[in-house]
Amino acid sequence: MPRADYLLVGDDALIAQCEVDRYRASGPGGQHRNKTESAVRLRHKLSGVSAIGEDSRSQSENKLHAVRRLRSAIALELREPVRIDGFVPSRRLASMVAAGTAPLGAKTRLTGEYWAGIAELIDLLVAGSLEIATTAQRLGITTGALSKLLLHDDQVARVINDLRRAKGMRALR
Repeated sequence: MPRADYLLVGDDALIAQCEVDRYRASGPGGQHRNKTESAVRLRHKLSGVSAIGEDSRSQSENKLHAVRRLRSAIALELREPVRIDGFVPSRRLASMVAAGTAPLGAKTRLTGEYWAGIAELIDLLVAGSLEIATTAQRLGITTGALSKLLLHDDQVARVINDLRRAKGMRALR
């Protein structure tokens, strides 16, 4: 299945694709923390990616946190090949690139559309040897605009900079 199929489904459908573990979380949280199995671990069976939610004493809140983290982990960890020759961005990536970082607030970053667009952008960047200038040219934007788009989210920036460092390239700032 294409990665976008994982990212664009609703929370319940994504959870249905997962193995769900409930456990007692350790750490701070007072006397109630270790009395209930409120922490949730989701293991996506089709991709092998997992995420946890143990921020709250509520199991349902932790499940919501875990599914959001799983969606971002799938987008940031799973790469799909991109044909650079004649590359045409998807509708979601094209709109993300055209809009810039202004509409990419905290609520937008919770959506599957956002993560599918980011995943496609990272795939294109990886296919272009992590070169900002050539990737920006393929997308029809400036290098500054692409850098800003890649650095607006700490998770995305960390992944990009880890990939660049692994190839001996300098990190984006």
